[in-house]
Parts: sequence; C-alpha cells; structure tokens
Amino acid sequence: MTTPDQSTEPTAAPPAEGKVRKALGLSFLNTVTGKLGTLLTGVLLARILAPEDFGAFAVALVALSAVLAVNELGVSLALVRWPGDPRDIAPTVTTISLVSSAVLYAVCWFGAPAFSAALGAPEAAGVVRLLCASVLIDGATAAAAQFVNREFRQGVRLVVDLSNLGLSTGLTVVLALADFGPASLAWGRIVGNALSALLLFRLVSLWPRPGWDRSQARELIKFGLPLAGASLLVFAMLNVDYIVAGHLLGAVALGLYLQAFNLASWPVNMFSTVVRRVSLAAFAQVQHDPRERERALGRFAQLLALTALPVSALLGLLALPIIRTLYGEQWVGAAEALQFLAVLGMARVVGELAYDYLVALGLPGRTLWIQGIWTGGLVVALPIGALADGIRGVAAAHAIVAVVLIVPAYGIAVRRTGVSLRRVLALVVRPVLGCALLCAVVLGVRVLLDQTFVELLVAGLLGLLAYAAVVWPLRNLLRKPGF
Repeated sequence: MTTPDQSTEPTAAPPAEGKVRKALGLSFLNTVTGKLGTLLTGVLLARILAPEDFGAFAVALVALSAVLAVNELGVSLALVRWPGDPRDIAPTVTTISLVSSAVLYAVCWFGAPAFSAALGAPEAAGVVRLLCASVLIDGATAAAAQFVNREFRQGVRLVVDLSNLGLSTGLTVVLALADFGPASLAWGRIVGNALSALLLFRLVSLWPRPGWDRSQARELIKFGLPLAGASLLVFAMLNVDYIVAGHLLGAVALGLYLQAFNLASWPVNMFSTVVRRVSLAAFAQVQHDPRERERALGRFAQLLALTALPVSALLGLLALPIIRTLYGEQWVGAAEALQFLAVLGMARVVGELAYDYLVALGLPGRTLWIQGIWTGGLVVALPIGALADGIRGVAAAHAIVAVVLIVPAYGIAVRRTGVSLRRVLALVVRPVLGCALLCAVVLGVRVLLDQTFVELLVAGLLGLLAYAAVVWPLRNLLRKPGF
C-alpha cells in the first residue's frame, strides 16, 4: 500500500503554468474581502461591547483553538500530498475526524467551568460550551476542505467564506445590539460555520461518508500524529499568552490583549493565510526536485516579505493612533501590546512558510521539535513579562522568544533540506531596505505630530510612498509571482 510519506513514490505532476498564480489571486481576494469585513465588524462590536465581553470570548477562543489543534489527529493533511487518488482514503479520514471531534467536544462540555475559572472568567463557561461546538463542524468538513487545497480550487473557498462572513457578521451584530454580550460572537460564528460547511459539501461534491480501512488508518495516524502534536504546540504557542494574561491580569486585560493580538495578526491573516492555501500543495508537487522546491520557497518568501513587512512596521510604529481611531478611547491600553505583537506577527509569517515547506517534504517531526522549543520558551518568559509590565510585558516576551529562538531554528531546519538560505534571503533584501526607509519616515513624522488620526494618515501615507519607491522594481511579482 502507498503511504502518505513515501518519498520513493511519484507524486502528482506539477501544477499547470499559471494554476498556482490563479489560486493565489483568488485566495488573496477572498482573504482581503473577509478580513476587511472582520475588521469593520470588530470596530462596530468594540463600540457596542466592553473589554470584559471580549475577555470572556477570548477564553472560549482559547478552548476552541486547543481542540481544533488536535482535531482529526492531523490526518486530513495526507489528502493534500497523497500520491494516488485521495478519494480512496477520504472515508477513513472522515471517520477519524468525526470520532475525534465528538470526543473532544465532550471534553469541552464537561471541562468548561473549570477551564473558564482558571483563566479568570468563570462566567465564560456557557460561551465556551457554545463556541466549541464548532469542532463538530470542523470534523465533518476536514476531508472536503483539504480537497479544495489539493486541487487549487480557491474559487470554491471564496464563495464559501464570503457566505460565512455575511451571515456570521449580520447575526453577531444583531445579537450584540440585543444585549447578548459575548454569546453574540459565539452564535454568529457557529451559524456561519454551519452554512459554510453545507456550501462546501455541495460545491466540492464530497459529503461526509464515513468508512474504515485498518491499514489506511494505521498509516494515516502515523503520518498525522506528529502534525497533531506540532499543531497542539502551535496552539500552546499562540494561546499561552491568553492564559497568562487572563490568569494573572484578569478579563479586562485579556480583552485588551485580544484586540491587540487580532490587529497584529493582520500580516498573518492577510498574506500568510493566502499563501498557505496554496503553498503546501505547491511544495508537495515539487518535493523531489531540489532546485524547483528552493525556487518555490524563494518566490513565496519574496512575495510575503513584499506585502507583510510594511504592514507589520506600520502596526508597530503607529499602534496608539490605530487603536484610538478604530476602537475608541476605552481601548487605548491595547496599544501597549500592539507595538510588540506587530514584531511577533512578522515572525509568525516566516515560521508558517517554513512549517508548510517542511510538512510538504514529509518532515513533520522537525516542526514538532521547533514548536516544542517555542512553547517552552514562552512558558518561562510570559509570566515574567506579565508580572513585570502587564500586557505590554506579555507582548514583548512573546516577540523576543520568536525572534531570538524560533526564526533561527526554522532557518536551520530549512537549510538542512539542501536549501541555500543565502539565495532565498537575497530575494528579500529590497523589501527589507524599503521597510527600513518606511520606519525612518514614520519615526520622523511622529516627532512632528501628536499621535492622532492626522499622524496616522500622514505617517502611513508618506511611509508607504517611501517603501513603494524602493520596491517598485518588484511590482510585477504581485501580478505574476513566477509560478
């Protein structure tokens, strides 16, 4: 039997010229539309709900992230790089996904009160139980979602995600105005996810049909468990700060930190997510050609640097006017965390690209070790940061661990696959220089103006113009990434 990690078996032919580029374009359109909608919804909800409401919802998000990290035991990713017909293993993948999601939801239901109390928000138990029902939907859609990625069908994802956004946003706002508090956020997400699941099944023509093949299950679990372990460590890495902030600083501080983290995640959500929907499949299809996989890694790195670097820089340098303009005075405390979390956001972009590259090469064990180092560093650093300087200390500690430990660790792991980091890094020199000029311009404007909307407008515009002047020769990369 062919297994998902056999390096000696032929893989599918590389995608036709322009197929990856088209998928990237559709993925970018999807992400931009979705994130703009999410931003506008967040701005509106910040004017309706209080920071403690967002703190309660953050507790529920931590719980949901934990169960999603290990749901379906990582086996669905085998569908992306399976060298044969992936429909052969889809029934077994579906069975594993459904069973694991049911078990995990039972754990959420009974553990919600103790979990919420441990994070300093015992009133969040009901929201935890409600939001974590999403894990059942995730289990049912695991196979269909990976078929979309394997076949570069980002047009399907665009339709599904926009439908989800429209319904969840509308329902959330209506319920928030009706004084449902943090439950409005949970209900909006649950209903939106349910609709998107039905649309996904219909458009992909792959409804959940459980089945079982013992030999397939053994190989799938062997492949998936290291990924599930790495995903669990990713959860810990991305959520231990919420746990520390909630437990040591309280629900209000957690709500402020959540808003800052959401904004700082824009480079990840806007650009890294776009690339990840395509990169894993693209890397998998050239995994046996060292020259082509290095070329693909370099082009993805260049594309991410070109787009994500200026956004991260502006978020960090203009944190206070951004928070004040978007959310109002009651949220200005979030700016203390945002200035450091912007650095973390860029480090996450680097890490996620390297993660997908290593997984596509069948090396999930290396990602597991790196995520373990990351989590261990945060467990030590974040409580120290929280006790020393509140949410600003938490954010600074998170950024330091990522930059000092994790980015170099991923670089070493990628280099050991035969990639020349020098050639890859040479492709991002111009975006880095442009970002340095952007920072100089913004800091100059900050000396002259107060941190208001005027400073945000002037500094942002002049900084982006300076950046564009440096990276202008790379403009065609946005239209024709070279895939």
